[in-house]
Amino acid sequence: MLIMAGIHGEEPETTSVLSRAKRSLSVPLNNCAVILAANPDGLVRGTRANANGIDLNRNFPSKNWHPDDVTHRWTLDETSDVLLSPGDSPGSEPETSALLDWLAEWKPACVVALHAPLACIDDPALSPLGQWLSEQTGMPLVEDVGYPTPGSFGSWASENGLPVITYEFERASMEHLSILHAPVLMALMTGACPGGEP
Repeated sequence: MLIMAGIHGEEPETTSVLSRAKRSLSVPLNNCAVILAANPDGLVRGTRANANGIDLNRNFPSKNWHPDDVTHRWTLDETSDVLLSPGDSPGSEPETSALLDWLAEWKPACVVALHAPLACIDDPALSPLGQWLSEQTGMPLVEDVGYPTPGSFGSWASENGLPVITYEFERASMEHLSILHAPVLMALMTGACPGGEP
């Protein structure tokens, strides 16, 4: 399994909580890899996009990638009118390329991608692992987030037969998120969950 955080730099809670969970383990990871910050420049800058102004989660070489700007909203309560680029071409960004290279080499059985703040478990397969995550967190299990995501990691993974569950934290303080989600992530990392894969 791969657990990945921080592909959107303005979602630092995903990196912080995953880091806390990993540092709390007393055993080495044998069947799980962790990427704490898939968008390190954006994380440092506090921006959704990377340093080139590209939304990395719209830069993957999926069939639905398109060159038109995508929109983003500053908060859930605002209109989605902040324009971001999906890149000059699919897979154009070094972060996207590095992740694709890693996936090709290591071939994880599944990916859990951490995001915020939609407060749901997005699992198109409604798998046992997705159901378990929903039960552990009290968040609803959904088949999609309800809006198009062209060029997203999830779109690319679906086309390539890689199961992806998007684990969306809720809007809450870092302390609350750590208390609720760090133990769940620790269970994922140690395989203490149903099957360990969707």
